Amino acid sequence: MATVSQISRDPALETSLFWDQYKMPIMAIIAVLALGALGFAGYQVYTQRRAADAAALLAGAKTPQEFQQVIDRYPGSGPAASAYLLLATEERAKKNYAEANATLHKFIDQFPKHELITTAWMGVAANLDSLGKNDEALSTYQRLVAEYPQSFNAPLALLSEVPLLKAKGRPDEARRACETVLSQYRDSVLMSEALRELQKLPKSATPAAQPKPAAPAR
Repeated sequence: MATVSQISRDPALETSLFWDQYKMPIMAIIAVLALGALGFAGYQVYTQRRAADAAALLAGAKTPQEFQQVIDRYPGSGPAASAYLLLATEERAKKNYAEANATLHKFIDQFPKHELITTAWMGVAANLDSLGKNDEALSTYQRLVAEYPQSFNAPLALLSEVPLLKAKGRPDEARRACETVLSQYRDSVLMSEALRELQKLPKSATPAAQPKPAAPAR
């Protein structure tokens, strides 16, 4: 006759006893996991559909009002980011420079890591220049170069500094901006433009440092 210890070591019996004891918690966990998987799948479908709807709405947008509709209906989305930039372009085309900058700053605040963030800053600087705020425009270009030195817009920002510096009677700084493009952005399509601008500038007013005479031998 089987002893109690022999019965308790029967794997099939132990599994059955374990299931009888814990089947409700196990079933509850399985149900939660299943619902979680369904919820995640549903969220993925919703996200993809929302992105497709936003892209379709942006594709058909042609006016400032339609760009604003994309922004309002799909905030935080990729199409909304593009709509901000397109809206700012439309506002600049109508010479509404202050409004264009307000739009660009909204883009910058909401999408600080966007791949076109430097394009937005270039737009801000250009609008400031058009508003006659040359000091602010210059500082914006300089900030862009300092914060995003590897950006494709960095050499363009440097060249954009040149006319502002020339207008302020600071040709040496304008020269340095051109030389920076030539030395640090050799693969840029703006190399030839930087060279042309450099050739137009007067030679540096700062005399080159003369080497010190060697000390007499003793």
